[in-house]
Amino acid sequence: MPNSRVGATRHGAYCCFLLAAAAVLPLHAAKAGDATYPSEVDAVYRLSFNGLSVGKYRFNSHFDGKSYTANGKTEISALFGAFKWAGNFLGSGSVEVSGSPRPASFEMSTKTKSKTTSVKLSFDGSRVASIALVPNKSPSAEAVKLKPENLQNVFDPMGATLAISNANAADACNRTIPVFDGKARYDLRLSLKGREPIKEKHPSGQPPELVVCQVKYVPIAGHKPKDFVNPWIDYDHIEIALRAVPAAGIYVPYRVTVPSTIGSATMAIDTINITAPNNQQIALKQ
Repeated sequence: MPNSRVGATRHGAYCCFLLAAAAVLPLHAAKAGDATYPSEVDAVYRLSFNGLSVGKYRFNSHFDGKSYTANGKTEISALFGAFKWAGNFLGSGSVEVSGSPRPASFEMSTKTKSKTTSVKLSFDGSRVASIALVPNKSPSAEAVKLKPENLQNVFDPMGATLAISNANAADACNRTIPVFDGKARYDLRLSLKGREPIKEKHPSGQPPELVVCQVKYVPIAGHKPKDFVNPWIDYDHIEIALRAVPAAGIYVPYRVTVPSTIGSATMAIDTINITAPNNQQIALKQ
């Protein structure tokens, strides 16, 4: 394969993976055992690669006391506009008394200069009930075959948002999140890496500290094993920095870092506006 084609493939993979992280890790959740989620969240994250800005991720969620909707939109431009990638994400579902999300539907569409794709999932209780892909291609013969049990008790990327953030101080970075994105089934295994003080230009009144989780991306099915032999993305050392917002009873993703052999991709907070259950307005800015 010519070097230019390899470069384009790698940049495409980087953008897709970063956006997957962005889809999985926006914000919207409560403490374990508490289903009083914020009624509204609006967030903007900056996307960068090796310190250079490549785009933004915009997220909005709404909770009416029983059900949630969450949507995200991303546009990426890299290599001086030679590579462009746009993604739209939409998830909905209910929230159990325990605070755990129960997904009902998920949609994702992506677009480059030459290709458009989409994924639609529906759920029946704890299982994935239907999958619609465009283009609808047969799985590669090299891919690990999906089994019925791989589609049980999983979250779509937006539902994983709530699952990751549904935490308390003792276990914010001590969990495994099972995810199915329409093609691949994988686990996100979180472990505590440390804590990090932060300084705010615009004080919010919330604790100025981040809990830093190391995340291991573990493929289960739907993937090609050869893609994980000497991968260019470091799937063992992804980082998610969470920030506690006690006034709203939630943890918010503050920064996501995805290391690779050609540099690090980062999603970092720009602004987040939260309407707490008691209608208190909370703003986080960086």
